[in-house]
Amino acid sequence: MKKSKTLAQTMSDTILNMIRENGYVPGDKLPTESELCEQLGAGRNTIREALKILASKNIITIRQGAGSFVSERQGLSDDPLGFAMVSNRQQLTEDLFEVLIILEPSIAGLAAQSATEEDIRQLEEIVIKIEDAIRQKQDYSKLDAQFHCKVAESAHNIVMKNLTPVIESGIIFYSKEFDRADSGAHFHRTLFEYIRDHRALDASSEMRYHLLFDKHHYRQKNPSS
Repeated sequence: MKKSKTLAQTMSDTILNMIRENGYVPGDKLPTESELCEQLGAGRNTIREALKILASKNIITIRQGAGSFVSERQGLSDDPLGFAMVSNRQQLTEDLFEVLIILEPSIAGLAAQSATEEDIRQLEEIVIKIEDAIRQKQDYSKLDAQFHCKVAESAHNIVMKNLTPVIESGIIFYSKEFDRADSGAHFHRTLFEYIRDHRALDASSEMRYHLLFDKHHYRQKNPSS
Protein backbone atom coordinates (compact mmCIF):
# COMPACT_ATOMS: atom_id res chain seq x y z
CA MET A 1 0.00 0.00 0.00
CA LYS A 2 1.38 3.39 -1.04
CA LYS A 3 1.98 5.71 1.91
CA SER A 4 0.34 9.12 1.69
CA LYS A 5 2.63 12.13 1.69
CA THR A 6 3.07 14.25 4.77
CA LEU A 7 2.08 17.92 4.66
CA ALA A 8 5.76 18.92 4.44
CA GLN A 9 6.37 16.53 1.51
CA THR A 10 3.35 17.91 -0.33
CA MET A 11 4.57 21.46 0.33
CA SER A 12 8.05 20.57 -0.94
CA ASP A 13 6.42 19.50 -4.23
CA THR A 14 4.57 22.82 -4.33
CA ILE A 15 7.78 24.80 -3.81
CA LEU A 16 9.54 22.72 -6.48
CA ASN A 17 6.73 23.52 -8.93
CA MET A 18 7.07 27.18 -8.01
CA ILE A 19 10.80 27.04 -8.79
CA ARG A 20 10.09 25.51 -12.21
CA GLU A 21 7.17 27.76 -13.13
CA ASN A 22 8.94 30.97 -12.11
CA GLY A 23 12.06 30.11 -14.10
CA TYR A 24 14.49 30.02 -11.20
CA VAL A 25 18.04 29.05 -12.20
CA PRO A 26 20.96 27.75 -10.10
CA GLY A 27 22.10 30.40 -7.66
CA ASP A 28 18.77 32.25 -7.52
CA LYS A 29 17.47 33.10 -4.07
CA LEU A 30 14.02 31.85 -3.03
CA PRO A 31 11.51 33.96 -1.09
CA THR A 32 12.04 34.00 2.66
CA GLU A 33 10.22 31.56 4.93
CA SER A 34 7.78 34.31 5.90
CA GLU A 35 7.11 35.16 2.26
CA LEU A 36 6.58 31.48 1.39
CA CYS A 37 4.17 31.12 4.29
CA GLU A 38 2.14 34.04 2.96
CA GLN A 39 2.31 33.00 -0.71
CA LEU A 40 1.50 29.32 -0.13
CA GLY A 41 -0.81 29.61 2.87
CA ALA A 42 1.24 27.28 5.06
CA GLY A 43 2.66 27.41 8.56
CA ARG A 44 6.30 28.26 9.23
CA ASN A 45 7.16 24.77 10.53
CA THR A 46 5.68 23.15 7.41
CA ILE A 47 7.64 25.50 5.12
CA ARG A 48 10.84 24.90 7.08
CA GLU A 49 10.47 21.11 6.85
CA ALA A 50 9.61 21.36 3.13
CA LEU A 51 12.79 23.36 2.50
CA LYS A 52 14.82 20.78 4.41
CA ILE A 53 13.37 18.03 2.17
CA LEU A 54 14.41 19.97 -0.95
CA ALA A 55 17.85 20.60 0.52
CA SER A 56 18.30 16.88 1.23
CA LYS A 57 17.73 16.24 -2.49
CA ASN A 58 20.20 19.00 -3.47
CA ILE A 59 17.43 20.93 -5.20
CA ILE A 60 18.10 23.93 -2.96
CA THR A 61 20.91 25.01 -0.68
CA ILE A 62 20.12 26.56 2.71
CA ARG A 63 22.72 29.10 3.83
CA GLN A 64 22.51 30.05 7.46
CA GLY A 65 21.61 33.72 7.80
CA ALA A 66 21.38 34.22 4.03
CA GLY A 67 18.36 32.18 2.96
CA SER A 68 17.55 29.40 0.49
CA PHE A 69 19.02 29.23 -3.01
CA VAL A 70 18.50 27.00 -6.04
CA SER A 71 21.31 24.43 -5.95
CA GLU A 72 24.16 24.45 -8.47
CA ARG A 73 24.05 20.64 -8.34
CA GLN A 74 20.75 20.38 -10.22
CA GLY A 75 19.23 17.94 -7.73
CA LEU A 76 22.11 15.45 -7.84
CA SER A 77 23.86 14.15 -4.75
CA ASP A 78 27.51 14.82 -3.98
CA ASP A 79 28.23 11.16 -4.76
CA PRO A 80 25.79 10.49 -7.62
CA LEU A 81 27.24 7.06 -8.49
CA GLY A 82 27.79 5.89 -4.92
CA PHE A 83 31.58 5.59 -5.31
CA ALA A 84 32.15 5.91 -1.57
CA MET A 85 30.40 2.60 -0.88
CA VAL A 86 32.37 0.50 -3.42
CA SER A 87 35.25 -1.41 -1.84
CA ASN A 88 36.75 -2.89 -5.04
CA ARG A 89 38.42 0.22 -6.47
CA GLN A 90 39.95 -1.58 -9.45
CA GLN A 91 36.62 -3.02 -10.54
CA LEU A 92 34.99 0.38 -10.04
CA THR A 93 37.62 2.06 -12.23
CA GLU A 94 37.27 -0.48 -15.04
CA ASP A 95 33.48 -0.31 -14.94
CA LEU A 96 33.67 3.47 -14.93
CA PHE A 97 35.74 3.38 -18.11
CA GLU A 98 33.02 1.31 -19.76
CA VAL A 99 30.33 3.86 -18.89
CA LEU A 100 32.41 6.83 -20.04
CA ILE A 101 33.27 5.06 -23.31
CA ILE A 102 29.53 4.67 -23.96
CA LEU A 103 28.63 8.27 -23.10
CA GLU A 104 31.45 10.66 -23.83
CA PRO A 105 32.21 10.09 -27.55
CA SER A 106 28.61 10.98 -28.41
CA ILE A 107 28.75 13.96 -26.07
CA ALA A 108 31.91 15.22 -27.80
CA GLY A 109 30.24 14.88 -31.19
CA LEU A 110 27.24 16.91 -30.02
CA ALA A 111 29.57 19.53 -28.56
CA ALA A 112 31.34 19.91 -31.90
CA GLN A 113 27.97 20.52 -33.55
CA SER A 114 26.57 22.91 -30.92
CA ALA A 115 29.47 24.75 -29.25
CA THR A 116 29.19 28.55 -29.25
CA GLU A 117 32.07 30.99 -29.53
CA GLU A 118 31.94 31.45 -25.77
CA ASP A 119 32.06 27.68 -25.21
CA ILE A 120 35.12 27.48 -27.45
CA ARG A 121 36.81 30.34 -25.62
CA GLN A 122 36.24 28.69 -22.25
CA LEU A 123 37.43 25.30 -23.51
CA GLU A 124 40.66 26.83 -24.79
CA GLU A 125 41.27 28.51 -21.43
CA ILE A 126 40.97 25.15 -19.68
CA VAL A 127 43.26 23.47 -22.24
CA ILE A 128 45.95 26.11 -21.67
CA LYS A 129 45.74 25.58 -17.90
CA ILE A 130 46.02 21.81 -18.35
CA GLU A 131 49.07 22.18 -20.60
CA ASP A 132 50.71 24.47 -18.03
CA ALA A 133 49.97 22.01 -15.21
CA ILE A 134 51.44 19.11 -17.21
CA ARG A 135 54.59 21.10 -18.03
CA GLN A 136 55.03 21.85 -14.32
CA LYS A 137 54.27 18.20 -13.42
CA GLN A 138 51.27 19.23 -11.30
CA ASP A 139 48.09 17.26 -10.64
CA TYR A 140 45.53 18.31 -13.21
CA SER A 141 42.68 15.93 -12.38
CA LYS A 142 40.29 18.74 -11.41
CA LEU A 143 41.12 20.69 -14.56
CA ASP A 144 40.59 17.51 -16.57
CA ALA A 145 37.16 17.04 -15.01
CA GLN A 146 36.39 20.69 -15.71
CA PHE A 147 37.32 20.17 -19.38
CA HIS A 148 35.08 17.09 -19.74
CA CYS A 149 32.20 18.91 -18.02
CA LYS A 150 32.61 21.91 -20.30
CA VAL A 151 32.51 19.59 -23.32
CA ALA A 152 29.21 18.18 -21.99
CA GLU A 153 27.81 21.67 -21.37
CA SER A 154 28.82 22.66 -24.92
CA ALA A 155 26.41 20.04 -26.27
CA HIS A 156 23.58 22.35 -25.09
CA ASN A 157 21.40 19.41 -24.18
CA ILE A 158 19.45 19.58 -20.91
CA VAL A 159 19.94 15.89 -20.13
CA MET A 160 23.66 16.04 -20.93
CA LYS A 161 24.03 19.08 -18.70
CA ASN A 162 22.53 17.16 -15.78
CA LEU A 163 25.04 14.36 -16.39
CA THR A 164 28.02 16.67 -15.81
CA PRO A 165 28.26 15.97 -12.04
CA VAL A 166 28.43 12.25 -12.88
CA ILE A 167 31.14 12.84 -15.49
CA GLU A 168 33.02 15.14 -13.11
CA SER A 169 33.01 12.57 -10.30
CA GLY A 170 34.09 9.84 -12.69
CA ILE A 171 36.96 11.76 -14.26
CA ILE A 172 38.35 12.93 -10.93
CA PHE A 173 38.13 9.41 -9.54
CA TYR A 174 39.89 7.57 -12.33
CA SER A 175 42.44 10.38 -12.90
CA LYS A 176 43.69 9.80 -9.38
CA GLU A 177 43.98 6.06 -9.92
CA PHE A 178 46.93 6.30 -12.33
CA ASP A 179 49.36 8.70 -14.03
CA ARG A 180 47.99 9.77 -17.39
CA ALA A 181 50.12 12.86 -18.06
CA ASP A 182 51.79 11.21 -21.06
CA SER A 183 48.57 11.40 -23.10
CA GLY A 184 46.80 14.34 -21.51
CA ALA A 185 48.33 17.33 -23.28
CA HIS A 186 47.92 16.01 -26.82
CA PHE A 187 44.37 14.77 -26.22
CA HIS A 188 42.95 17.97 -24.78
CA ARG A 189 44.47 20.16 -27.48
CA THR A 190 43.35 17.86 -30.30
CA LEU A 191 39.79 17.43 -29.02
CA PHE A 192 39.50 21.16 -28.44
CA GLU A 193 40.53 21.86 -32.04
CA TYR A 194 37.98 19.37 -33.40
CA ILE A 195 35.22 21.02 -31.36
CA ARG A 196 36.41 24.49 -32.36
CA ASP A 197 36.32 23.50 -36.03
CA HIS A 198 32.91 21.75 -35.62
CA ARG A 199 34.29 18.38 -36.73
CA ALA A 200 31.78 16.16 -34.93
CA LEU A 201 32.94 12.77 -36.19
CA ASP A 202 36.59 13.54 -35.42
CA ALA A 203 35.69 14.85 -31.95
CA SER A 204 33.72 11.70 -31.18
CA SER A 205 36.54 9.45 -32.46
CA GLU A 206 39.20 11.36 -30.50
CA MET A 207 37.25 11.05 -27.25
CA ARG A 208 36.74 7.33 -27.80
CA TYR A 209 40.40 6.76 -28.66
CA HIS A 210 41.53 8.69 -25.58
CA LEU A 211 39.31 6.73 -23.21
CA LEU A 212 40.31 3.39 -24.75
CA PHE A 213 43.97 4.40 -24.50
CA ASP A 214 43.57 5.28 -20.82
CA LYS A 215 41.69 2.06 -20.15
CA HIS A 216 44.48 0.00 -21.77
CA HIS A 217 47.13 2.01 -19.90
CA TYR A 218 45.31 1.43 -16.61
CA ARG A 219 45.06 -2.31 -17.20
CA GLN A 220 48.77 -2.53 -17.94
CA LYS A 221 49.59 -0.89 -14.62
CA ASN A 222 46.88 -2.77 -12.72
CA PRO A 223 46.65 -6.32 -14.10
CA SER A 224 43.75 -8.37 -12.76
CA SER A 225 44.78 -10.70 -9.97
